[in-house]
Amino acid sequence: MPHLMQLQEKYKDSGLEVVGIAADENAPTAVEARTRLDAWLTEKCSNLNFRIAFDYTGEMNKLWMETSFSVGIPTSFVVDRDGHFAFIGHPTELDEVLPKVLNGSWRTSDQAKSADTERIAKNEPMAREQALKKPINDRFWAAVKTEDWKTALSAIEEGIALLPDNLNFRLAHANLVLHKMHDMWTGLPLMHQLVRDAIDRNSEDWMIAALNQLFHPNLDHSRFPSAERFAIGKELSEHVLALNPPQGDGPKFWYYPAVARYYHESGNKNRAIELVDLALKSLDGPEPIPDELKEHLLPELLQALANYKDEKVCHGALCAAPQKNFLPKVSKRRP
Repeated sequence: MPHLMQLQEKYKDSGLEVVGIAADENAPTAVEARTRLDAWLTEKCSNLNFRIAFDYTGEMNKLWMETSFSVGIPTSFVVDRDGHFAFIGHPTELDEVLPKVLNGSWRTSDQAKSADTERIAKNEPMAREQALKKPINDRFWAAVKTEDWKTALSAIEEGIALLPDNLNFRLAHANLVLHKMHDMWTGLPLMHQLVRDAIDRNSEDWMIAALNQLFHPNLDHSRFPSAERFAIGKELSEHVLALNPPQGDGPKFWYYPAVARYYHESGNKNRAIELVDLALKSLDGPEPIPDELKEHLLPELLQALANYKDEKVCHGALCAAPQKNFLPKVSKRRP
């Protein structure tokens, strides 16, 4: 948002009009989604210098995102003075593209054609996969909403049969069986297979996803055999730290919080504090990260550090005091 505000200010006299579109708000009703959006904008963007449109009908995704093979958020659509789409892509590319769009040299250039060809070649397979997943997602989430676990299970098993390597389907399967249906007989083998696949892939994302199923405080782990849970947590944590060691430059802010939760719950408070502290420091590491991402991650990391230390802690101007019932957000993965 700050980047778009800067572009609007810079090019306002050249005819640029930025319009943001909120089309993926997650709420039971349009009114509630709009209320949440308005509250967020008031808190985070009180000096916004462009308009925000709101779509709860799915038309933006159907008519703009899907038809253009656009698969990620945020995506920018630049319409030139002739009413043609001149550019579709990530907002970070606008610094280079906008001046050329405004002077009329971009749309017919070889650079524009090459960029769009490359974008479609990269995104088309993902877009087709999203199209395959959509009816399964719709059936799954409709069943979850009504707590029809049998239908939800049928939908997610269909998804895994279709896309067996899809992490989101695998996570939804494990979460459904373990934490909604409370079927340990079926869920334990599922969890073991998820862990084995995560380690075989040597994938931090898969390992952290599995760790969260075992140690995230938003989930009820009381039915899971304690010794087995901690043994799996130890194995996963050691693999994550081997892939992303404390002395390395990897993005610890993504991966260390989940590992720290394992160590804290297993009684190694000092190790948990060390890992969260490293995660905080990595926010200011050699690889710059967007301000919006830092703003999102910093409060929860700081709160975890305060809770583990049982004292007030600060990072720059932001401080946190211990909270007994603090629950970090579960990363929202959709199948």
